Amino acid sequence: MKINLSPAARVWLKKLTPSPITLLLLGLIVYVWFRPPAWVSDENRAVQDVQVTLTDGRTLQLSQLRGKVVLVNFWATWCPYCRHEMPEMQSFYRDWHERGFEILALSIEDNPALIAAFMKKEGYTFAAGIASAETRQAFGGVSTVPKSFIVDKHGVIRQEISGQVYYARLEGLVAPLLKD
Repeated sequence: MKINLSPAARVWLKKLTPSPITLLLLGLIVYVWFRPPAWVSDENRAVQDVQVTLTDGRTLQLSQLRGKVVLVNFWATWCPYCRHEMPEMQSFYRDWHERGFEILALSIEDNPALIAAFMKKEGYTFAAGIASAETRQAFGGVSTVPKSFIVDKHGVIRQEISGQVYYARLEGLVAPLLKD
């Protein structure tokens, strides 16, 4: 079946048809929004035993987490990439916590009530706290978010992830460390 369009309709329709470059750019934007690039670098340095204040007022020494593989995640409630990665982190935490995995989500914001309300509203069950200047410095001077670190059972930073984490990436990084 052939549709006969008037010349004016053809011109109008041609204006609505995106160019291949426009389609490529839109595709790239969608890809980066849902799976922005993240860079994983191998590390091999002991983390300092800093003290972290959790949102409920308790304090935690990083050394208390020895014997577990820990994802230390630096984030902020206003960061869209941070907010996008957290459901993946929660899913991974739910599936791997019993095997010896922990998450410590440290916000670069300084309002514990805001962070606690966000965690409760979203239903996240892993530990959250404030990233003090000392804590940020202990991990190499964290200045951008999201940024995460995989710490092995012995307190050694094994990987640094600059950008968003997701389930499959965590599985590939964490599973081998849990076997050690």
